[in-house]
Amino acid sequence: MNGEVPNIKKWVVFYPVYINSKKTVAEGRRISLTKACENPTCVEIADCCSHLKLANAIEIDKAYPRDFMQRGRVRVQLRKEDGTLYNPAISSRKLLMLHVAELVPKHPGRTKKQEAPSTSSTAGPSKSGKSGRKKR
Repeated sequence: MNGEVPNIKKWVVFYPVYINSKKTVAEGRRISLTKACENPTCVEIADCCSHLKLANAIEIDKAYPRDFMQRGRVRVQLRKEDGTLYNPAISSRKLLMLHVAELVPKHPGRTKKQEAPSTSSTAGPSKSGKSGRKKR
C-alpha cells in the first residue's frame, strides 16, 4: 500500500464540479449541460470509477479552488505503469467525465435519494390564512 501513495500524484484529478449540471462553465463545469448530472458527490464518482474498473482514491480534505466550500475530489488511474489503458473505452479525462456523468444518475444511493422526497412532499392539505374578510 505504501508503494501506491506516490503514484496517486500522477493520477487524473476529478472534482464533482466538472460534471455538475447546476454549475456554469465559468464555475468549473467541463462537459455539456445536457450530459452533466445534478450535484454529484465524491463517493458516487468513486463508485462509478470502480464500476468502470478504474483504480481510484477519494481525497476528502481537498477542495476545488473556484468552489472551496464543496470539499472532496477523486483521483483516477487511467493508465498502468507501462502506459496501457485500464479500460480501453476510456482513453482521456473528457471520456472519463462523460462516462461517469452517465452512470451517476443510475447510482443506487442516488435512486433512493430521489424516491424519498417525492413521498414526503405529499404530506397533506395546507390551510390558508384568514378568508372571507375584505380589506378596505
